[in-house]
Amino acid sequence: MTSATPTVAETPRSTPPNKRRRKLFNLSEGGGAPLLVAPTLILLAVVIGYPVIKAVFMSFQKDPGLDKATGLFVSGGFAGFSNYTHWLFQQCDVPGGGRTSCPAGSLGAEFWTAMGNTVLFTVLSVAIEVVLGMWFAIIMHRKFRGRGLVRAAILIPWAIPTAVTAKLFFFIFAFNGIANKILHTHILWTGDAWPARIAVISADVWKTTPFMALLILAGLQVIPDEVYEAAKVDGATTVQRFMQITLPLVKPALMVAVLFRTLDVLRIFDLPYILTGGGGGKGDATTTLSILVIAQIRQGFNSAAALSTITFVFIFLVAYVFVKFLGANVVETQDQQRKAAH
Repeated sequence: MTSATPTVAETPRSTPPNKRRRKLFNLSEGGGAPLLVAPTLILLAVVIGYPVIKAVFMSFQKDPGLDKATGLFVSGGFAGFSNYTHWLFQQCDVPGGGRTSCPAGSLGAEFWTAMGNTVLFTVLSVAIEVVLGMWFAIIMHRKFRGRGLVRAAILIPWAIPTAVTAKLFFFIFAFNGIANKILHTHILWTGDAWPARIAVISADVWKTTPFMALLILAGLQVIPDEVYEAAKVDGATTVQRFMQITLPLVKPALMVAVLFRTLDVLRIFDLPYILTGGGGGKGDATTTLSILVIAQIRQGFNSAAALSTITFVFIFLVAYVFVKFLGANVVETQDQQRKAAH
């Protein structure tokens, strides 16, 4: 008679500390991800986070200077929301205390004009660039002899520095420039309001349309040729193939391109500043928010910090709307492109 040996329940063994450390830094299992991401997060915190927090703090401080009532130098102090009301509601300080509407021609009275110019440049430039960019992308996507040369030629304007582009169009839209010669007109392009705006938009479209075309071309290249061949067999016309195949499948890449260009134009500075000096017409026809910030820095950093904060919040809200409601999501775009390719 044999007696059964009792089985002893095995107790879970704790992982030794040295093995836990090896697992933390095991890159093959993803354990080293925090270590790899940490330098980037620290760099972003220093380069982006600190300036943003510092600008917000400065926006609630008064600018040092002479007190108009006493004639004495004051060091500043807490300003509350007065720097924001200075821009949003165009209220300026008056001697003896109090606030009133900013006089015409002052920087405080130019905020909404600059906001309108910025939105106008953004809407018109991006709309024109979408149409031209789609056209250029379709041309570059076709197979023909010399396609590489055409792609290189289209991308040349994007490679030219913005300052050079601004000077180039400054001579084009001069009174005796090429534009008036071709159109047989005598328009003072950089002196009148709408001609100056047209000059800025034209220069911006010429320079950045290749960027839009390049991003759209990346979306076109993941669309399988079999889809178009099947549509041709079914009798679909060119317009039907474009509306029902090309646009839906290229929409994710198109929305990302529109997002990038929208954020880029909202902070435009160098092109209108060099081309028109921010003037035209009454003197502020091409003044953008970025130009207004630079002009305010010469008068007071704290008030300029408030304007910078307003601009930052405005651009952030635009980006949020694009990503949240219009589908400009880079991660989802990549997933959709991989699914379309398969």
